[in-house]
Amino acid sequence: MAQAQNFENHAMYVPAFHFVAIPIFTLNVGWSIYRVAHVFSGDTVIALLVAVALLLLAFNARIFALKVQDRVIRLEMHLRLKQLLPAELQPRIQEFTVGQLVSLRFASDAELPDLARKVLDEKLSDRKTIKKLIRNWQPDFLRA
Repeated sequence: MAQAQNFENHAMYVPAFHFVAIPIFTLNVGWSIYRVAHVFSGDTVIALLVAVALLLLAFNARIFALKVQDRVIRLEMHLRLKQLLPAELQPRIQEFTVGQLVSLRFASDAELPDLARKVLDEKLSDRKTIKKLIRNWQPDFLRA
């Protein structure tokens, strides 16, 4: 069984990406810079360009996955809010930013209406601040 999720441990790390691929790609860029500085040639320049491109590719692949995840969360939260918010808050659903919705997704159905009102009324936008307001944390283990 998975460990209980809360604010302190909810950050998602992908070991193969964060602790293997990125360090290797970064080391490769460093080595390629060293080679260009010490043995300047067309081959070493090309190798450096490929090393930088691989590092950029890895970061962009991660960013693209996170962007799609945020879009799915936005859709999910719009559906939840339409079901859970009182009638007077329904017209304000479009006021939420993606960052606010991503933070609110961890709130239980019972606390979501009051928390949503607070976020809108106080114009809270800092993700950490919003997440720290959540009392009944609902884990999300299906993240990218």
